[in-house]
Amino acid sequence: MTPYQITLVQASWEQVRPIQDTAASLFYGRLFELDPALRSMFKGDMAAQGRMLMAAIHGVVSGLTRLEALLPAIGQLARRHVGYGVQPGHYDTVGAALLWTLQRGLGDAFTPATHDAWAAAYGILAGAMKAAAYPQEQPAAA
Repeated sequence: MTPYQITLVQASWEQVRPIQDTAASLFYGRLFELDPALRSMFKGDMAAQGRMLMAAIHGVVSGLTRLEALLPAIGQLARRHVGYGVQPGHYDTVGAALLWTLQRGLGDAFTPATHDAWAAAYGILAGAMKAAAYPQEQPAAA
């Protein structure tokens, strides 16, 4: 990610924070619309789940300038998610739901550059999580 992309993600996230409960609701609604089978992975209070999601996103967005410091915690989170039944392909569905949610929440402020910045940030995060959770599925280094 470029410094400009980091700035775009962090600035747009500040616009989402005041509507984070709505954003979480939009996100999970879209996630379950894209893959209804994922609903069974969520047993508890969805409002509490949404707050945890928003807190996790906030932590990652805040730490984009020092991502290497976040990687151990991201890896632990990914390995826990395997125990919940998360499969590598689910990361694509989550990414699609996240970008859709941001577009709905930010409206015209979700410019193509902001979209690309979020896609890059999510791609890095999802890649790190999949590498930590499914090391056997990673391509061998040449």
